[in-house]
Amino acid sequence: MTLGDRFAGIMEAARRGDEQAIAALYLDVNPGLLRYLQIREPQEAEDLCSEVWMQLARRLPRFEGNEIQWWGFVFLVARRCLNDHWKRRRRRRTDTVAPESLADRPDLVDVEASGVLSVATAEAVAFVTSSLTREQADVVLLRVMVGLDVEEVALAIGKRAGTVRVIQHRALRRLAKRLSAGKEEASAGGLTVAAHPLLDWREN
Repeated sequence: MTLGDRFAGIMEAARRGDEQAIAALYLDVNPGLLRYLQIREPQEAEDLCSEVWMQLARRLPRFEGNEIQWWGFVFLVARRCLNDHWKRRRRRRTDTVAPESLADRPDLVDVEASGVLSVATAEAVAFVTSSLTREQADVVLLRVMVGLDVEEVALAIGKRAGTVRVIQHRALRRLAKRLSAGKEEASAGGLTVAAHPLLDWREN
């Protein structure tokens, strides 16, 4: 969050439809929002981001709250859009295609924006999402990759702050256990496992 004391005035103007105020909200939130969506659904991130903003635009005139509540609300809408997307994908019938036919398909994720995720970080994210439940992964990713605080994450996932801390604690214990097991397996095979900063993150 970077708006600080300016947030109340900017939000009030944005609710009235002031374009500069709306742009200020967009520029403040969108980098973190897009990063989260790229992590969760890389190939559809830009489309989902647009969908989130369309929903936010409809709800903006009725929004009341401080900056923490605003960020929580943004990511609550983002998670709902993701869940709806995943439900649609499960219902949709797809035809099988040969892998080679996908080689020339354009990448739907903006190259410059997706550059924020290094290979090492992508591997760490894959480790997190494969090791945890969806809710646990969201808590860790929103805290670490997006930089939300506990209260903002609580609003985003519809839980109490205390519950978020419990989820976070259990998630980190689970990651530590998985990472420790991986190191033991690698040592047994004569390999070296380098810890990524994301996996070294601690509770605060």
